[in-house]
Formats: sequence, C-alpha cells, structure tokens
Amino acid sequence: MSSAKVLFGFHAVGVRLKTAPRSIIEIYADPSRKDARMRQFLARAAEAGVRVIEADGVRIAKLAGSHGHQGVAARAEPVARSNSLDDLLDALQGPALLLVLDGVTDPHNLGACLRVADGAGAHAVIAPKDHAVGVNATVAKVASGAAETVPYFMVTNLARTLGELKERNIWCVGTSDDAPRTLYQADLKGPLAWVLGAEGAGMRQLTRKNCDELVSIPMRGGVESLNVSVASGVCLYETLRQRS
Repeated sequence: MSSAKVLFGFHAVGVRLKTAPRSIIEIYADPSRKDARMRQFLARAAEAGVRVIEADGVRIAKLAGSHGHQGVAARAEPVARSNSLDDLLDALQGPALLLVLDGVTDPHNLGACLRVADGAGAHAVIAPKDHAVGVNATVAKVASGAAETVPYFMVTNLARTLGELKERNIWCVGTSDDAPRTLYQADLKGPLAWVLGAEGAGMRQLTRKNCDELVSIPMRGGVESLNVSVASGVCLYETLRQRS
C-alpha cells in the first residue's frame, strides 16, 4: 500500500515543488490550460525533473476528490518532519508560538488556520485526534501550501498536552467571549500557545480549565463571534505586533 498523498491546485503543488521536489512521484496537468500560470508551473516542474502526465479535468477531479484543482494535481510521498511535538519544541530558537485548535472539524477552516499560522510564523498547530479533521486534500488546497510548511500534530489527550506545554513554561491563552480582559491587555511576548475552540461550540470545558488565562476578542458589531481562522489570525498577529 503506497503512502503517497494527493496534492492539488497551483499553490499546494507549487509549494511542494519548491520545498521538496524529489518527494513528487508525478504531476497531472490539464493540457487544455495554456495560460501563463500553467506555462510557468510546467517550466518549474521540468526544471525540477518531475514527470508530468497529461490528464483532462475530469480525471484530475477524480484523483483530487474536488473540482477546485485548477487543472493541476500531484501524487507525492509524505515529507519527513519533526516526529513529535517534543522534538520540535526541543529544537526551537526563541519563544514558542503555537496554535491549539479544540474540535475544528471543517476542512476549510483548518486549511485557513494553517495558512494564517504559516503567515504569522507559528511553529506548529495542535489538535485532538478525536475531535478534529486531519490534513486531507481539501485542507491542503485551502491552506495554499501551508499544510506542507506548518507541522500539524494530532494528540491523544489535549488536556494532558496543555499540561506538558505548561511544564515547558509555555503560557496557554484561550479565547472566550466572557473573559474579563481583551487580548490587547494581555502580555503575549513570552512562549505562548493560543487555544481556540471549534466553530459554534467553542472549546470544551476541560480544555478551558487547562488554560492559564482567558481573553476576549472585542466585538463591536452585531455578530457574536468570529470564524475560528479569522480569530486565529487576530490572535497570532497581535502576538507578532507585541513581540516586534
């Protein structure tokens, strides 16, 4: 049984071409797309010496499991990364910045969270195995390459993992609508893990109990809360602002 995974869309396949071209087994490209973006992409694939197979949109959609493939898909071997969260944290230079997602089950939301984590330079995204979505082809597409660059760890027991982070002096800050202080009043300069709950339900009670601090994101309009990926962006970038 091959461990190869399917990537699709210019961004996801392009990032893999850039970061680990030798892991790509083959690329499928729709020959009916003759625009500049496709020409540049094929030139990069040729430069990297990757085999390109012509395939129509229907075949690529079948392979990708989605119609949002832009005429490009690839079969690739998984890229070796830090095997464990401990390995990653042991090797860190400077204060940790982590994003913990409790129960994000929508692949579009996870993809967007990975993308914003990559943009803000977060070291990893952590989620529980039993209340979350894994990285599938849709997640990789929405993440625009960030599924390749941001380590995503699925842990058996989230409360225990938060405890282990705290033992490493990583401050665990959760977001909650009813928190007395806003994130702008919190000190985010030290080693930090942001803990955000799922769409709608928010974080589970035990997760909330294991946070060192709870802060709110100020809401000035009529809606009660932000989408989890937008909230992640607000929190991570406020951390960057304070650290700079």
